[in-house]
Amino acid sequence: MTNIFHPAPERGHVDFGWLDSHHSFSFGNWYNGEKVHFGALRVLNDDVVKGGNGFDNQPHENMEIISIPLKGTLAHKDSTGIEGILSTGDVQIMSAGSGIRHSEYNASHFEPVNFLQIWIFPKQLNIQPRHEKRSFEPAGRINQWQTVVSSHHGDSGLYIYQDARLALTRLDAGRQLDYENAFEGNGVYVFVLSGSIRIGDTTLSNRDGLGITNTDRFTIRALTDTELLAIEVPMFA
Repeated sequence: MTNIFHPAPERGHVDFGWLDSHHSFSFGNWYNGEKVHFGALRVLNDDVVKGGNGFDNQPHENMEIISIPLKGTLAHKDSTGIEGILSTGDVQIMSAGSGIRHSEYNASHFEPVNFLQIWIFPKQLNIQPRHEKRSFEPAGRINQWQTVVSSHHGDSGLYIYQDARLALTRLDAGRQLDYENAFEGNGVYVFVLSGSIRIGDTTLSNRDGLGITNTDRFTIRALTDTELLAIEVPMFA
């Protein structure tokens, strides 16, 4: 098993007043040649947007774009004609494909919204743009994996045009949980949302990330009550 440890304090950071964002991988004006992507995982942004603010209508193409609200509500609108509100517990995927425009705004004028913005390179280019959203019951991830995005046969979750899987879990302190790859040869990027865990000889805490390759199975041990996200993707140079 090969690990790449990304401590939370070493993430890129921008604060525009209305947007306070931390980047696990190079994004916008922040560039780190050692953190451009992890396999097909291109972007993992931890965004906090003040009330009444957001991202204006912007174009994307040939990217699988996933939004996961952690706190607050997010208003989405795109050129497929879809618009709606994302709340904590919801997950949204937008396949940009041959081209799409979208905007995302804090749905509240008063409270901030914190959400993860995740971009994954697709397996197939120039598909027809699509959008899908689903609510996931938090009880379904207690001390077990809750798949929220996957193209693996038999998995639940939103469909993604890539051999990839995203899964959430909430582990009680002292519990351990195995992760087994959905696709042979994939890597897994583990991102700690809260709490503290141990994988092999590495200890991770809030917002730390760990890229795991050269194994199809590993064990997570919760040192405290912990919530985390596993992003499994194909690996390439």
